[in-house]
Amino acid sequence: MSPAHRLVTICLVSLVTIIAFEAMAISTAMPIIARDLDAVRSYGLAFSAMLTTQLLGIVLAGVWCDRRGPLPSLFAGQALMAAGTAVAGLAPTFLVLLAGRLVAGLGAGLLTVAIYVVIGRAYPETLRPRVFSWISAAWVLPSLVGPPVAGWLAETFSWRWVFLVVVVPVAGTMVVVASRHETMRDDSDSELSPTPVAEQRRLVVLGLVVAVAAGAMQWGAESLVPLRVLPLVATVAGLAGVLAASPRLVPRGTLRMARGLPSVMLSRFLLTASFNGAMTFVPLMLILSRGLGATVAGAMLTIGAVGWSAGSWVQGQHRFAGHRSSLVSVGGASLAVGVAGLPAVAGFHLPYGLVGVAAALCGTGMGLAMSSTSVLSLSLSPVAEHGRTSSSLQLADVLGSVMGIAAAGSVFAALHDGVRSDIPTFVLMWLVLAAVAALAVPGGQRTRVPGGERTRT
Repeated sequence: MSPAHRLVTICLVSLVTIIAFEAMAISTAMPIIARDLDAVRSYGLAFSAMLTTQLLGIVLAGVWCDRRGPLPSLFAGQALMAAGTAVAGLAPTFLVLLAGRLVAGLGAGLLTVAIYVVIGRAYPETLRPRVFSWISAAWVLPSLVGPPVAGWLAETFSWRWVFLVVVVPVAGTMVVVASRHETMRDDSDSELSPTPVAEQRRLVVLGLVVAVAAGAMQWGAESLVPLRVLPLVATVAGLAGVLAASPRLVPRGTLRMARGLPSVMLSRFLLTASFNGAMTFVPLMLILSRGLGATVAGAMLTIGAVGWSAGSWVQGQHRFAGHRSSLVSVGGASLAVGVAGLPAVAGFHLPYGLVGVAAALCGTGMGLAMSSTSVLSLSLSPVAEHGRTSSSLQLADVLGSVMGIAAAGSVFAALHDGVRSDIPTFVLMWLVLAAVAALAVPGGQRTRVPGGERTRT
């Protein structure tokens, strides 16, 4: 918050606060939305569909930021997010709501990469851990007020207001950034990517392939039961497309957990797959299986987000500056224990308050590990490639979320019939996701690079 960085910090924190409120509020209200629009079986699709276009936005933003700097992507992301949120809030059907989520997802993808590039270019390396702490802290207030406000709006007025209240703040930040954009421009904007134009176009095409393949995979997985040929083909083809294209958008060696930047990317994928796949279905379990209200269910997400902020604050302390790899491993272990606690609460019918304990462990682990992977990704790549590196990191982030939510959603859609209890389904989903989180423990250790040399993307 020094004079040299104050305006940039305020703009970034404001944007993240809005994104955080949208995420927390809509996660709280979505069980009510799905029930109102007769789309409970497609519950997971409301989240993973948005993440699919976010994948495309992330790849586009990586190329765009390296060619033109972060500001054009920042402006476009805000405009698309406002428009998509408005469409979702006014949607008469679930399909229209999905369309709005797709537009908002594209905007969110453009925004997230631009924010990372601004941090990489506007702040010295010594300040970046503290900046990521501020970014994580920006989730605290939305985490505290988002779920109760969303629950109150959905239960008192309409779930539509949960979307519509986001539109004006997004438009407001767009005006502020546009009016003071010169202050956010850094001299390093002149240090643009040396990547050839043909290579950048190839990245855009690959990003489109990943987005389309992920969308086909999600649609097919949601429609597998009863088993039909077309959904099965879409699922298999989509999964094949993701596996074929996505490794070419991240550092070489990511799939085999090669040491350095590749392990940063894979750890990020594992963390987000487990966390988002698990936490997305917490409100649904509490509302459908325990009969709780949206406000109480949302409070569990609040506890998880506060734990995330606490973990991020801890990693931002100077005493941990040389222990980033260990923080990733510790964070993965905490996440695995937290996710494993969810099936215990559901399967043994323990008091629902223990979900808050599990959520706190999950959030703390994510705060430790996610901010640390962000710092590692920037320190292991040159400034001129921060756009592509940030794009790869966000790609791993969102692809992990898509795969985690889509896998959990397909299991839920296949086993949910509206008659039998969904508790065994929740238990199965969460046990598998806990095992996924545990893989981030060795992944964190392999992010350590001897001598701190940079790894090319």
